[in-house]
Formats: sequence, structure tokens, C-alpha cells
Amino acid sequence: MARISNGDPLTTALLQPGWTVVADGFGLNTSTTVYKITHAFDIDAFVVKGTAHPDPAYTYLKLDKWKVSWDNLGLGTLTVDYVGIDTAINSGVRTNPNISSANGLTTENITTHPNFFVGIAGVSYTQSDLGPLVEIKDPADYVTQVITGKTVIISKKQSYIGLNGACFESEVGGRFIGFVDPTYPNLYGKTNYLTKTSTYSGVLYTTNIAHVTYLLGVLNNASATRDWGAITLLPLWAPIGAGTGGGNVNLLSQVNVEEFGSLYKIMYEIRFSAVGWINLVYPNI
Repeated sequence: MARISNGDPLTTALLQPGWTVVADGFGLNTSTTVYKITHAFDIDAFVVKGTAHPDPAYTYLKLDKWKVSWDNLGLGTLTVDYVGIDTAINSGVRTNPNISSANGLTTENITTHPNFFVGIAGVSYTQSDLGPLVEIKDPADYVTQVITGKTVIISKKQSYIGLNGACFESEVGGRFIGFVDPTYPNLYGKTNYLTKTSTYSGVLYTTNIAHVTYLLGVLNNASATRDWGAITLLPLWAPIGAGTGGGNVNLLSQVNVEEFGSLYKIMYEIRFSAVGWINLVYPNI
């Protein structure tokens, strides 16, 4: 017996009630929309990436991905996901950044401590037998001595000691050898210390490829504000400004990009330094 069809012929996809729109709170909206179709329906012509959402109020949402399940009697259920930026957020061009922060301690060489020369090792050094002998760099400074009838060329000299048993190879500092005086047990033999480290990880979406190329261009640039150019990347609670060493304290250290529907998803990382990222090494903006 031949099949008898009644109702909508489904020559076009039939939108089903119950479709949803979800807002993430930062400006990214997504919609899951269901259609009924038949085997004869041209799915490929319908699910073109970037096609607008069927509801007039949500045309800023564009088709991202889809799936189809086939039912009995030649019917199918087509589920389509749309994504877009709420037009009330930054005119629909860019979402607000979704940011998290990781804070902890990391090991650094003691010579990088901001107080190393101020109060730890000092800036004035005198020769001492506490440290190892060091090579005399200029052969013209070698000392010739006669020991038990033999001529001996002495090419080494005593190293130099500053505060807290800090040992250097010359009277003006030079290579730091270590803390060699056991009368300072808190520093004796120490080579490293723990310092605070903070990083920010953020995600934002944009419809504008110029924002993508701009952020890629300012990778490795340090900012004194929450913004890199006209794009805000840091939260209100993040410390900003210049560091104790003069450079801006926040460095854009990573920028990753992927396409998401008709949007560009930008994932980035920012490193904080209380000393600052000096302009001599890192461009400051």
C-alpha cells in the first residue's frame, strides 16, 4: 500500500517550537534551533555556515554547526546551532572578556631579587679567604713568586665578599659565586628564592578580523592600563601602571585564535610583573 502524506509537505525546513537562546553573560549568545525536514530536503543548501537565525530578533546569530537524525516515514529532525554577539554589548562587534587569574609562587635566581644589591649582597666588596679562588683575567696581572727555589706563576686570587657572605669574582661585583659565610645561616648556600607570579587568561569573541590582527601585532607588548589599544583585556581588579623598575606591569604574552561560527574566538594570556617589563626589551604601549 502506498504511503499517504498529509499536512505540511516540508518542501522547506519547518521550524519547531521550543528553540532556545542562551547568553553567557559576557555578550556571547548561542541558539539551538530544531527543524523538521524530509529525505528530499536539500540539507547542504540550507546549513551554509554563517546563515542568519530564522527569527528576525536574532539575525545577528549565525549558523555554526548542525546535526540530523532520521525518523520513520522519510522524516528527519535537523538541529542547528547558531552563535553571535549580543548587539547590546560593544555594538555587537566584540564580547566583554571572560577572565580568570592564576596567582602563586615560583623559583627565581636570588640575583633577580629587587633588593639583591640594596640590602642582601650590598654594593661594596673586599677580598676574603671565605670564598674560592678566582682566575685572574688579565695575564699581565699574574704574580710571579719563588717558592722553595722554584718560580711559580700565580694566576688566581681571592674572591670578594659583600654583605651577608655574598661572594663575587671582582671588587666591582661581576659573577656572583654564592653565599659562602656560614655565620649567615639564613642565606648560606642559597641560590634561589620564591617570588610571586600572576597570570591572567582571557577569552573574547569578535566579528572584526582587524581586532584579531591588532592583538597579534601587539603580542609581547606591555601596557600600563587595562587596554591594548581600544581593546580591554584586563578586569577592573587587576593592578595596572608602571612597576618599580619603570616598565609597564602587564605583558601580553600569548594570543591564540580560532574561528567559531562567523566569529573569531581569541584566547590570550597576560603576565604581571611588579618590577615591570622595561621598554628596552619589551615594547611599552
